[in-house]
Amino acid sequence: MNTGSYYEPIDEHRYKPTAHAGGAWDTDELHFSPLGGLIVHAIDRHLAARPDSGPVLSRISFDILGRLALDECEIRVETLRPGRTIELLEAVALIAGRPVVRARAWLLAPGDTTAVAGGAEGRLTPPQALKSWPMSDVWPGGYIASLDVRPLAEPQPGRTTAWISTPLDLVAGQTASPLASYIALVDTANGIAVRESPTAWMFPNVDLTIHLHRRPEGRWTGLDTTVTFGPTGQGITSTVLHDAEGPVGHAQQILTVRPL
Repeated sequence: MNTGSYYEPIDEHRYKPTAHAGGAWDTDELHFSPLGGLIVHAIDRHLAARPDSGPVLSRISFDILGRLALDECEIRVETLRPGRTIELLEAVALIAGRPVVRARAWLLAPGDTTAVAGGAEGRLTPPQALKSWPMSDVWPGGYIASLDVRPLAEPQPGRTTAWISTPLDLVAGQTASPLASYIALVDTANGIAVRESPTAWMFPNVDLTIHLHRRPEGRWTGLDTTVTFGPTGQGITSTVLHDAEGPVGHAQQILTVRPL
């Protein structure tokens, strides 16, 4: 079993990636998935001094601005729109002083809406009842090699439902929130349901947007994923997000599709 972490802290705002953060399209680059989780971890630290009853992260959108070199990064977080019931934060990840990811997070005030809750689908088959799938047979890189992937059925082109987990910490010596650890696995969705072989076609995502109707819990991220390719070079990876209790939200990724 792998041990260690995806990142090591350098100081309050800077982090060094380990080999486990290596990318799938290029092993000398970062895989975005743990970097997305690291950005949420930085947002959590920005909010750490606030009371637990404050607004909670309900939507986050990441725009990937350029190459994610396998190098130390700096993450800066600021409040764009303060408020007690609705708040907007922005986080920027920089590598070599250049912005490479810009994320915006909407925080909404929590409240008891149990009486009107509904509309979500049922639970997935639990991961304990499923067998691991060697995703590294399809994709290279340290990040993919670090995962425990358990599909509910044999993965099909453009359609897979699977649980994802990892034994690694997000940041060495720092306790990541369940949300940060959960989001650190969501970007994997674009790799579990490939429509075409990644040795013949490229289809990297340039963004990731996550909407949550409740907070995910536990160490498993459930991905019910559909991949669509259009006729003019664009694609979409759409995912219903689950934890062990059922759906928690949705994720969308826009793809640039082109032959190698």
